[in-house]
Amino acid sequence: MTEPRLPRLRPEIEQLPPYRQGRPADPSGFKLSSNENPFGPLPGVVDAMQRATAINRYPDATAGRLRAALAEKYGVTSEQVLAGAGSVSLIAALIGAAAGAGDEVVYSWRSFEAYPGLTLVAGARSVQVPNLPDGRHDLDAMAAAVTDRTRVILLCTPNNPTGPVITAAEFEAFADRVPGDVLILLDEAYAEFVSAPDAVDGLAARVHEARPNVVVLRTFSKAYGLAALRIGYAIGHEHVLDSARATVIPLSVTAQAEAAALASLEQEAELLERVAVIVDRRDRLVAGLRDAGWPVPDAHGNFVWLGTDDPADAAAFDAAGLIVRVFPDGIRISVGEEESLPRVLEVARALRAA
Repeated sequence: MTEPRLPRLRPEIEQLPPYRQGRPADPSGFKLSSNENPFGPLPGVVDAMQRATAINRYPDATAGRLRAALAEKYGVTSEQVLAGAGSVSLIAALIGAAAGAGDEVVYSWRSFEAYPGLTLVAGARSVQVPNLPDGRHDLDAMAAAVTDRTRVILLCTPNNPTGPVITAAEFEAFADRVPGDVLILLDEAYAEFVSAPDAVDGLAARVHEARPNVVVLRTFSKAYGLAALRIGYAIGHEHVLDSARATVIPLSVTAQAEAAALASLEQEAELLERVAVIVDRRDRLVAGLRDAGWPVPDAHGNFVWLGTDDPADAAAFDAAGLIVRVFPDGIRISVGEEESLPRVLEVARALRAA
């Protein structure tokens, strides 16, 4: 009997590695690999989820209540808001709407590890522009990399995994150099943690109004602590978002996720208090790492970056019960529980001393 033939798949997809999630930590350790929020849901969130009990019915495909709440919060129309299963799903939809075979997607590298895969799945080609030595986007080089084949530019601020932000002045100067028919996706997944006064804030600056080719993306996964519910949103020109509404997976926002997001928006004061705690931990962690001799880039998310390609460094954190995210050129450490900080600094000091 002959072996059954397997379906023919796209060769580039067969070579694409799956997304690698940080593994759980032991009970005595700390998972610091996924940029998760160490705090539980905000007050009222669990109750709101429990009231969304009609799980035998499909959710509102438009997430209309959430879109209306976000529209009111940011002074836009509901048509200028799109909700999805995390901001990454919306990035995928927007890339798919704008770029296809023969097109190019420009982004800084290293940056969010999903960017290469999302570009490849869309059939487009990645144009990776190396970060500056301090971990920032090289915006001059990115602007110079734009060609007549460029369809999408991804800007991650604060940049995951290195940490620095794009300033408002840098963004404006960059956007002025980009043709108006090229889509700029301003990925602000960690915006709530930013403490730099000159950082670009796409929603506060309402950049999409002056520049219809800009879409701002945010998430409830990080500061709001709803990572398990997978919910994010985009704000931009209605024409651009309509194209993404056609490419995004339908019904991807569950009723429970929408209820949780709505309840979270009502707890702004508590949110800001929690963010302040995480920012304080982050800043103390950066200071301690620099005192230990690590040249840590400016950190404005809920994580820090150690530039190292030595496998022994990653192994040392693992041996101490600290699950960190290891990249070929560095280690990203999420800001977690207060009790994790002394252990992180102890390992980091020992590595530098050695």
